[in-house]
Amino acid sequence: MTQTAAILGGGVIGGGWAARFALMGWDVRVFDPDPEAERKLAEVMANAARTLPMLYEAPMPERGRITFCATLAEAVQGAAWVQESVPERLDLKHNVYHEIAPHISPDVVIGSSTSGFKPSELQQDQPLAARIVVAHPFNPVYLLPLVELVPSVKTDPEAIEKAKDILTGIGMYPLHVRAEIDAHIADRFLEAVWREALWLVKDGIATTEEIDNAIRYGFGLRWGQMGLFETYRVAGGEAGMRHFMAQFGPCLKWPWTKLMDVPEFTDELVDLIADQSDAQSGQMSIRQLERLRDNNLVAMMRALKQQGAAAGALIRDHEKTRWPALADEVPLTTVRRVIPVDWTDMNGHMNEGRYGQIFSDASEVLMAHVGADQAYVDAGNSYFTAESTIKYLNETHAGETVHVTTRVTLGEGKKLRLFHEMRRDADAGVMATCDQFLLHVSLETRRSCPPLPKVQAAVERLARRHAEG
Repeated sequence: MTQTAAILGGGVIGGGWAARFALMGWDVRVFDPDPEAERKLAEVMANAARTLPMLYEAPMPERGRITFCATLAEAVQGAAWVQESVPERLDLKHNVYHEIAPHISPDVVIGSSTSGFKPSELQQDQPLAARIVVAHPFNPVYLLPLVELVPSVKTDPEAIEKAKDILTGIGMYPLHVRAEIDAHIADRFLEAVWREALWLVKDGIATTEEIDNAIRYGFGLRWGQMGLFETYRVAGGEAGMRHFMAQFGPCLKWPWTKLMDVPEFTDELVDLIADQSDAQSGQMSIRQLERLRDNNLVAMMRALKQQGAAAGALIRDHEKTRWPALADEVPLTTVRRVIPVDWTDMNGHMNEGRYGQIFSDASEVLMAHVGADQAYVDAGNSYFTAESTIKYLNETHAGETVHVTTRVTLGEGKKLRLFHEMRRDADAGVMATCDQFLLHVSLETRRSCPPLPKVQAAVERLARRHAEG
């Protein structure tokens, strides 16, 4: 049964939540009094629908429906999760909680996207205080997995565990912040860097672009896959963190920073930063910058996924829960996916090597279907491709949804021959075909040999069915 999420406030963050839930198969009800809310959310959804599926090889669930509601009560009725993303005014958040309290089940978690308020402040004089938690995400919510999950002493422990299960189920990483603190964890770092950056610009040390370059070409990439402490542990060499602390700890006393002294936000400072930022990025619209950002994040996280590291490991683990059982049809649909941005070449379409990959993925799905799965390989048996002929019939572009159908054209002894067709979902047009010949081998001798009886019987059964079909 499809679950429903209520999103209260459909701006940048609320829209990102709505897109994340909907693309992960939840129905979504949105309340936002802004007359432009539907248009704005539709643009966020378009970005999300294009990029989030690129993170996954497994097919996405059927997209949930997004419905705009006229009242808060209508939005939360029957919802399994409520996400409040209204403006950062405590009185406004309190009014929302009071209004929805009579209309939701007492066991539903109410998550707040607040970046500044503590959960105890949100819970003041609230009838459902024990179910209110901070669930602070990061933009774009539909791509970045981190959500800071912050309870107070009043929070029901069961609510935290339920929140963890739901957030993990939509591909996010709930970071359980065990003690409430102003600005939680991540924003405290961001605020420190932001303050130092303001001083560097104000004092004429660096421009906005130079500061951004220092981050994105250097430590930002390190932080993106290793974090802060692990990065410094590596910096300590073979002796690790202890050596790093001994070597660089004393410099904490040096007068490097003005973090304790915030520059005044004068009109001159605002103009200086705004003008430099315009010179840096003003040639691109916000939508173009968002598209560039999303493409970069997809490519980076897919690279991390290939290595099984950091955010990529989260995607890989989440993806394992999304593979459907393969229907025993003729032909078999072995792959259904969205083409990611990192599969394209200088011409903007999928490069030749990726056709080989998608057909290789198809053959691995078929092999698992007949019992030649990872356990079979671990036991010392597998199929190796001996020859393949790929025909490129149409261009394939990033963002297109495609599927591969596979026929067993030969399944006899140690021989397995497959014929794959890759089609575009939009019009069923054939993009490419692959005639693939495989031999069963022993991984111990690296020589061809017959498959184990159970696998051989399954292959021969499929070959007969596909010949008849």
